[in-house]
Amino acid sequence: MSKIEIEFYITANGKSPYVKWMDALTISIRAIIHKRIARLEAGSFGDAKAINGCRGLYELRIHEGPGYRVYFGKLKNVLVVLLCGGKKGTQSRDVEKARKYWDDYKENNED
Repeated sequence: MSKIEIEFYITANGKSPYVKWMDALTISIRAIIHKRIARLEAGSFGDAKAINGCRGLYELRIHEGPGYRVYFGKLKNVLVVLLCGGKKGTQSRDVEKARKYWDDYKENNED
């Protein structure tokens, strides 16, 4: 598999919702999530599923603790944009945030 480029979504105020979310997690959970992101970078998407109604938006499920989720956008099979993260219990709100971030990213990064 070919290597995938990983980017962080950055809001208009220069912040990354994904990085902010990761910073609030414990070191052990961050390590688990970093390993999963490394697998994404290697082209192995594992337990990821498309979000209905939003082309190119995915949820990476991490079956640890309360069930962590990483939301990412995928373009042209070569770029993954890490948008935000959450827990299974906040999934509905997190999906809506991810949709907003993904739409914003695509609008501001068109080729």
